[in-house]
Amino acid sequence: MATEANESTQRNTLVVRKPCFGLPTGCPQCLTAYLFLKFSEVPFTLDYHPNYPDSDQIPYFETGDCVAYNNEKEGIIECLKRDVGDLDSGVSSLPDWIPTKVLLTTWLADALEYELWVGCSGFSAYMIYYSDLPWPIGKVLCWKKALWVKQKHGINKDNAEAKEEEIYGRANSAYDALSTLLGEQNYLFENRPSSLDAIFLAHALVVLQALPESSILRANFLERTILVRYVQQCNTKIIEVSAFPSNYPDFHAEPSSSSSASKGRSTSGSKPKTKPKRKPQTKEEKTFRRRAKYFVVAQVVAVILFLSVRSGFSDSADLELDDVGYDFDE
Repeated sequence: MATEANESTQRNTLVVRKPCFGLPTGCPQCLTAYLFLKFSEVPFTLDYHPNYPDSDQIPYFETGDCVAYNNEKEGIIECLKRDVGDLDSGVSSLPDWIPTKVLLTTWLADALEYELWVGCSGFSAYMIYYSDLPWPIGKVLCWKKALWVKQKHGINKDNAEAKEEEIYGRANSAYDALSTLLGEQNYLFENRPSSLDAIFLAHALVVLQALPESSILRANFLERTILVRYVQQCNTKIIEVSAFPSNYPDFHAEPSSSSSASKGRSTSGSKPKTKPKRKPQTKEEKTFRRRAKYFVVAQVVAVILFLSVRSGFSDSADLELDDVGYDFDE
């Protein structure tokens, strides 16, 4: 992970979730922090944290002996402004700054969150956050997160279609407003990068590269040629092959790559290979396979019970003594 440097030189390290879908990191928050540092032209090392991939502390930035976590009150971007320099000086006072920031951090953030966890069946979200965990645990945590997202947006069986239409409608309005703001410029404000460019570019890259081709949000984004041009010109300057964490293997799988690859293999020029005949299983092998299935099912049930008991305990711990009905003054 380390880069050659003098002991007197202060080393900066950004710790993110794993790279995937052709990006240095598939997590929108991590990618935002990465792009902010790249726009700031601050030298730093990119590292991957293999433990607790769903922790709200990630991303975090290490500079010298100081660490700034994502779950701090002011957020990772404000911490980076404090530690490496304010990228927004001179533009944050412009009239369109606050409305644009609201669009990015509410309507577009909500739309991407919905699309990752609910709209696209959670495949992309699972690959970004939980694919390094054991399969039963990762699947259960992904399922619980999807339920949490539905509860956050007030989605149920009765209003699912209306909520989806509302979320996509707001995203389309935000895309139209950003297209108008950009025009022929290369960046959102004063034709120079800012923290809002980092937020929007991270959103756009995840939409275009992590979401499948069937994604409604992705299709809506591709309809805005100004936004596509913006992403293309920024992407060539910022995202580099050398940006991937040195302690993580290459992982460039895309949601549409498996389908396109399967289509490529099904061309008429290729001859089907004859499958070798399987040997009949022995009694011991059948018993082993049956026990392995029972073991996997038992793991899944145990994880579900553990998470249910833990969540129930945390809910009951919030009750106050007055709710029990005892009067200690008697």
